[in-house]
Amino acid sequence: MPLSRQICGLSTQLLNVCIASLCKARNLEKAEAVLIDGIRLGCIPDVVTYNTLITAYCRFVGMDEAYSILYRMREVGIKPDVITYNSLIAGATRYCLPSRALELFDEMLQIGLAPDEWSYNTLMHCLFKTGYPEEAYKIYLDMILKNITPSSATYNTLINGLCKMGKAVYAVRLFRNLQKLGFSAGLVTYNTIIDGLCKCGRIDQARRILKELGESGCAPNVITYTTVMKCCFRWGKFEQGFEIFYEMMNKGYNSDVFAYCTVISTLTKKGMLTDANACVEQMLGNGIGLDKACYNTLLYLLCREGKLEIAFQLLNEMEEGGLEGDEYTYSILVNGLCKMGYIDAAFKQLRLMEVRDFKSNLVAYNCLIDGLCKVGEVDSAMKLFNKMKSKDPFTYTSLLHGLCRKGRFRVASKLLLTCLREGMNVLRSAQRAVITGLQSSGFKRDAGKLRTALRLAQLSQY
Repeated sequence: MPLSRQICGLSTQLLNVCIASLCKARNLEKAEAVLIDGIRLGCIPDVVTYNTLITAYCRFVGMDEAYSILYRMREVGIKPDVITYNSLIAGATRYCLPSRALELFDEMLQIGLAPDEWSYNTLMHCLFKTGYPEEAYKIYLDMILKNITPSSATYNTLINGLCKMGKAVYAVRLFRNLQKLGFSAGLVTYNTIIDGLCKCGRIDQARRILKELGESGCAPNVITYTTVMKCCFRWGKFEQGFEIFYEMMNKGYNSDVFAYCTVISTLTKKGMLTDANACVEQMLGNGIGLDKACYNTLLYLLCREGKLEIAFQLLNEMEEGGLEGDEYTYSILVNGLCKMGYIDAAFKQLRLMEVRDFKSNLVAYNCLIDGLCKVGEVDSAMKLFNKMKSKDPFTYTSLLHGLCRKGRFRVASKLLLTCLREGMNVLRSAQRAVITGLQSSGFKRDAGKLRTALRLAQLSQY
């Protein structure tokens, strides 16, 4: 091979490495500048160069910009390959554009490119993701007709797609049929099916699949157990959920922080605080560090028990360890302070949240309004209410109950009407409190008008 050709090949390879690194860093402007400089220096880009750019534009910019690179390729005489179109179809999938993905697939065929397994897999994933399972299955059948051998990735795409569509029962049927044809399922397949069954509430079937997985020689992992455990808790099967957790521990799995947090949170919500504390000690004894979610769970547990001093010590420990508290962290503290009657301290926490500019302080505002109303400071609650940028039904409910406790039923009636005009529904208990209060105070006409407004609001929802 001539030396000049070797240098050119090496230069193109180096050019591609540089462009790939810049694309990975999302610095597409510099990647384009490197491409231009490379051409000036005699480095000839190839299809890999442009495929790298297409992938980056699909991920970070948009489909139209990515597709426009095809024109640039043709201008310099470089033909797109299967990887080019696979990248574009993956981009269409990312942006949930099934029609665009199908158009790109057809375009491949028209220019004489034979789709490979990943072309079909990506297109099927796109169709499943955007709600077209029948069309996705047709693509699978077309793949078989074209004598392209499906891989485990293909079957996992089918099974995962059906599960994501809420059709876990059909996914299990497909899985059983594939097993008869000799398909050897791996852990990913089992986890996908178990997750799909759990989301459909089919706990018993999920547990049977979990047992089958253990007997298949393919051992379940922490994700498998945690998925089933969470499902049990979600559907009120607490004993089964705890059984799964202890089975996981007894089999020697080092549970991760997420599994522990799930159990601690469930125990806390059920009022089993002693068991929750024991679980925390066990987790720390196993050398598992705390993440933000776990800290938030522990803060909730401490605030619920009224141990605010320890809760703030834990917050300091968390932030000294490099974890910044989020809106949930501080909302938990605001709620805990309000329940203990420390309204001024709760206000300070809210101001701290505003300084930190969190995305949403709604939960903290709601807690403070509820706390103010319960200690009889309704005027302060009204001032805070008027300051809020966004409100939800809980905001209105707390304030309505507070106004009714103070006998300010006409003000509560006006507030409830405002709530209805904004399309929000408050709790029935708050509605009844306002109407009953108006009637007992002699404002029967106002009570009648409010009843009519509530009926009209209910009818408009149908």
